[in-house]
Amino acid sequence: MSDAEVLPYGMPYERQTRYDPPAALLELQDRPIRPIRYYPDGVEGWLVTGHAAGRKVLADPRFVTGERFTRSPTELPHVFVSITDQVPPGFFLFFDPPEHTRLRRKVTGVFTVKRMKELEPRVADIVDERIAALRAAGPGADLVREFALPVPSLVICEMLGVPYADRAAFQGNSANMLDLSLSVEDRNKAMAEIFGYLIDLVPAKRANPGDDMVSAFAADPDLHDVEAAGMALILLVAGHETTANMLALGTMTLLEHPAQLERLRAEPGLMPGAVEELLRYLTVAHNGVMRIAKEDAEIDGHRITAGQHVTVALHAANRDPGRYERPDALDLGRDAQGHMAFGHGVHQCVGQQLARVEMRIGFAKLLEAFPGLRLAVPSDQIPMRSDMAVYGVHTLPVEW
Repeated sequence: MSDAEVLPYGMPYERQTRYDPPAALLELQDRPIRPIRYYPDGVEGWLVTGHAAGRKVLADPRFVTGERFTRSPTELPHVFVSITDQVPPGFFLFFDPPEHTRLRRKVTGVFTVKRMKELEPRVADIVDERIAALRAAGPGADLVREFALPVPSLVICEMLGVPYADRAAFQGNSANMLDLSLSVEDRNKAMAEIFGYLIDLVPAKRANPGDDMVSAFAADPDLHDVEAAGMALILLVAGHETTANMLALGTMTLLEHPAQLERLRAEPGLMPGAVEELLRYLTVAHNGVMRIAKEDAEIDGHRITAGQHVTVALHAANRDPGRYERPDALDLGRDAQGHMAFGHGVHQCVGQQLARVEMRIGFAKLLEAFPGLRLAVPSDQIPMRSDMAVYGVHTLPVEW
């Protein structure tokens, strides 16, 4: 890098449209990996916007999460900064192998394609129940409150053994954990409240076990209670936040792309591929995935020094014209396999197969049940989650 080069300050995050990454971010795609300055002190780090370069970084064991993240690629404190301020035991997203491997393998068997196939009838029942509730309340509703949030929340609560009656507390606290407009202290407080709830739940499950994941954690002699609670915490939060926002934002996207929606209605067999394309196109994890170089490394000719922060902008990588033809177009017939909406490498989302099942069934049944589904207000009046770690809509008023 030339001494005269002026580095971009941070990763652009202000959007000009509802569905596209920031234009200023996409303008940086001429260099798939480039140095930038990080907030708050202008220290040099790296930004990755290319698909191939992003996969290299996320698959490289020299780039780790088990470090203290002190800087953010944007003016808003990154969610990694708040969580690593006090990482709960068992919260394996912020551990590296071999500890990450030890903890993650305790849940991977639950989320296999085979196990998720077996879960499909129960997911379908939950979706049907929410559609019946929509019909009873109709002919309009907030789709976030009445459908997109309850479906994955009910599923993950049943899998974990968390009483759904307690949802108001954990949904509110998980939203606060991911609210980038809040202080790090407030987000840590929200995480601590959910963690405390789960710490109390673990011994209760040991005393009265059920056929659920927290009961299994509680009975595992290799896990102490705080580890079991930390594992439950990451699954509870991640298990409903991302899918809920994909269900709501994905529905809004389809309603605003009527030609693609009609194609999907006419060819329901497109649904699995359509889900992948919506995941690629929307990429709701829009604040970037951060890593820290634990040793000097070279990626595509760029020397990254030990201790530097690296941010992979997943939403930009999934719009890489070198990987996808017409990447800014929504094309439900596209082969979007290989997208990084779930990340990549050892930290790739463990629940991705569950999310796919919930989206395939949720979208299919919703569109079948309400052929006249439409937005109840102009789309520019719908509040977007631009200040949240997971993008989406805060509410989605619809009619049918």
